[in-house]
Amino acid sequence: MREGFAFVDELVPGIRWDSKYATRDNFTGKPVDGYLVNRIVGTRELCVALTQARDKAAALGLGILLWDGYRPQRAVDAFLRWAEEPSGHDARKQIHYPAITRPEMFEKGYVATKSGHSRGSTVDLTLFSLASGELLDMGGGHDLMDEISHHGAAGVSAEAASNRAQLCSVMESCGFSRYDSEWWHYSLIEEPYPDTYFDFPIE
Repeated sequence: MREGFAFVDELVPGIRWDSKYATRDNFTGKPVDGYLVNRIVGTRELCVALTQARDKAAALGLGILLWDGYRPQRAVDAFLRWAEEPSGHDARKQIHYPAITRPEMFEKGYVATKSGHSRGSTVDLTLFSLASGELLDMGGGHDLMDEISHHGAAGVSAEAASNRAQLCSVMESCGFSRYDSEWWHYSLIEEPYPDTYFDFPIE
């Protein structure tokens, strides 16, 4: 592990995770370069802020589930190569990008050629009920690259809009800023490496 980084679950007990890019359950349909184990990595500063967010969520009867944290630059490069491949019959399209093409993922800002994730202090996450373990309804899943995923999107149920607002309140109160096009994406405002895009693998 690179100095200054850690496995989030080791520093933030009680947090759940499902590293989507280490599995086939992502928009590419296969594990992504650089994700060798199903764990979430982040800067130590990120872990401190997530500890605060975990506690604020718990006070509301809620827990935090992480889908992604630090993302190696080689994974971003793999996304670029994937976007240039002939799509053919893509079983993941209806789940992740039903109304756009692969290149439009980049044009519309859902995937970046230089991702804040690679700086180590950005997370993709959601909330779940501590009582039942069930994920809260957010009006769409992780990496649904569609306008319905935007903050304030029309067509989202009142319950989902309330849950998104609750997540936003928790995260912003703990020093994070939201990304307007993805309800699940938050970055630490005072990130320790604002200009560095790391490429060490998660292993």
